[in-house]
Amino acid sequence: MYDFTSIIPRRNTDSVKWDVKPNELPMWVADMDFKVAPEILDAMRQKVNFGIFGYEEPHDDYFNAVADWYTNEHHATPKRDWMFLSTGVVPTISSSVRRVTNVGDNILVQAPVYNIFYNSIVNNGRHVLSSDLVYNADAHQYHIDFDDLETKLAEPLTTMMILCNPHNPVGKVWAKEELIKINQLCIKHNVTLLSDEIHGDLVFQGPDYTPMFSLPDDLIQNIIVCVSPSKTFNVAALHAATVIIPNSALRNKVNRGINTDELGEPNLLAIPGTIAAYTKAGHWVHELRKQVKANYDTVVKFCEANIPDVTVVPSTATYLVWIDVSQLTDDSAKLESFIRKETGLYVSAGTVYGGNGNLFLRMNIASPASMVEDGLNRFKNGIEKFK
Repeated sequence: MYDFTSIIPRRNTDSVKWDVKPNELPMWVADMDFKVAPEILDAMRQKVNFGIFGYEEPHDDYFNAVADWYTNEHHATPKRDWMFLSTGVVPTISSSVRRVTNVGDNILVQAPVYNIFYNSIVNNGRHVLSSDLVYNADAHQYHIDFDDLETKLAEPLTTMMILCNPHNPVGKVWAKEELIKINQLCIKHNVTLLSDEIHGDLVFQGPDYTPMFSLPDDLIQNIIVCVSPSKTFNVAALHAATVIIPNSALRNKVNRGINTDELGEPNLLAIPGTIAAYTKAGHWVHELRKQVKANYDTVVKFCEANIPDVTVVPSTATYLVWIDVSQLTDDSAKLESFIRKETGLYVSAGTVYGGNGNLFLRMNIASPASMVEDGLNRFKNGIEKFK
């Protein structure tokens, strides 16, 4: 029913991802090469045809759509008064950092992690403090060092932790028991926990992710949860996110901060586009997950058969593949640059994500299978030339 096979020409369309040379294949930034679900396009066309684009704000139909989506997809229902609209997850993180912490405070992250977290911290005069994820090189899996995490949460200057669940770039879904333990430690040490759950709808195998707001009431009074249709439905340009904060005092502080920071009015298509996505495009997402799973399996099998010097880190979520290149180099930025120059394949160097990211590359596989296969052949060619 939905088309996940056609190659849509995106050069010269103002696309950040496709602002590349004619011979290059971009598989880097988290942006899908699939057309948006037709149900979303229909809602947008109706809005454009209406022809008046004044100031707008969401009402109950928007928040009911968000709540119903999480009820149906993840068996967790946020209360209506917990939610408000923001123009994006990253602006919400930056605003929350400014409103909930003080200049000079530590903000804890778990590297390797989404690199823009660092910008939201450092650009606002706070310090990055990482409790690095521990990598088992034999099993190619990450885990949390809870002793180290508690030690760093206990530091007097640590006032916020930013969690990524599912985790970008390693594709790991944190178990409910792990989330409970993280939050218990944050509460114990009076640390606000901000959970970025933008990839939560993209679990393509294994157990589903657990929304942080679904934990028991006594564990969610210090949390800020950010969700968005942008990754799920490929609508990043809509600039829409929902912030979920159960504690009213914390909610009012963050909401006032976002208003004071003047993050801007929502995109004119953000409200109707989001409502249509959450209420009408569920089947599209279900088919998307199947395509991502098929692409992921292709990458794993291809690398095992053709590029024995690299290993795909086992993943259950996101369309971002984390590839261990430690047998080839301890400088993945150098390898990434070489592969791009020699083959035109553009992936992300893991160095920008901190931690042990200098041993990894990140590849975006949310593209038609033929494009993924092209990328893999270029990847193989680049690795052979690098060796």
